[in-house]
Amino acid sequence: MESLLRVKELEEQQRALLKSTICAFNQLLDLRDLNTGVHSTRLAEWAVRVARKLEIEETDFYQLEVAALLHDIGKIGIPDTILKKDGKLTGEERALMNKHPEYSWSILRLFSGLDKASLYALHHHESYDGCGYPGGLKGEEIPIGSRIVSVIDAYDAMISNRCYRKGLSHEEAVRRLIAGSGSQFDPHVVQAFVEIAGQEIEDVFAATGSSPAAVI
Repeated sequence: MESLLRVKELEEQQRALLKSTICAFNQLLDLRDLNTGVHSTRLAEWAVRVARKLEIEETDFYQLEVAALLHDIGKIGIPDTILKKDGKLTGEERALMNKHPEYSWSILRLFSGLDKASLYALHHHESYDGCGYPGGLKGEEIPIGSRIVSVIDAYDAMISNRCYRKGLSHEEAVRRLIAGSGSQFDPHVVQAFVEIAGQEIEDVFAATGSSPAAVI
C-alpha cells in the first residue's frame, strides 16, 4: 500500500513538473519577444474550442493545448537577425526560418507523453494542398491538431500589431482565411474558427493591442 501511494505521488510530481516546464517555455517565448508567447494562452483556448466544435475526442485536447502554446518554441533556434528582420528574407534565411517546426518537434518530443503535441507542432506549416513544409503533407494526411493550429495562428498573426505594420481588421483576416480555405487551410477548421472568432471580436482585439477596424 505504501509503495502504491509513493508511485502515485511520483506520478503527480511528474505531471506538475511537466506543467511547470510548459509554462517556463511559454515564458521564454515572451522574454525573447517572438510575438508568439504573449498570445499563446488565447491560442490554446481557441484550439480547444475549435476541436470541440469539430467533435474531436476530448482525450486529444491536452496535446492540442500544448501544441498551440509551444508550436513556435523552435524559433529560439533562429537568429534574431532573421526573426526580427523588417525586410524580405533571402532564400538562405527563409530556408533556416522554415526549420523552426522541426526544432519545435525536436524539443517537445523529448518529454514523455507529448508525442502528439510534438507532431502537431512539426506539421503546423503544412498546407492543405500539399505545398507546405516540412513534409509536403496534403489534406487529411496533416494531423488535425496541426490543421487547427495553422488556422488560429494565421488569424492571430494577421490581426496583431507588429513594429513594422498594423494588424488587419477582423473582416480582412477572415477574408484571407476563407480565400486560403482548401489551399492553405482545412475548410472545416476555417468554418469552425470563423464562427468562434466572430463571437468575441472586441475581446480578441483588446488583447492584441489593435482594433476590429484596424487599417487593411
